[in-house]
Amino acid sequence: MVNEAMEKLIHIDEMGAKLIKLRFFAGLANVQAAKILGMSERTAKRTWAYARAWLHEELNRMLQYSCGEDN
Repeated sequence: MVNEAMEKLIHIDEMGAKLIKLRFFAGLANVQAAKILGMSERTAKRTWAYARAWLHEELNRMLQYSCGEDN
């Protein structure tokens, strides 16, 4: 389920997906991930907030769908 959601995120926000991978899966700090991606720390914080919120909502939607809920 997480892989499927990440694939969708790549198409919506590629940098956000890369940031999620670096921060969540690789365990890097925001400043380290920002440097690797060539963005300011402030931009990385905004991108992280959006990507994290999007991923949370998408995973909730997928979970509801898999449980047969329509909401």
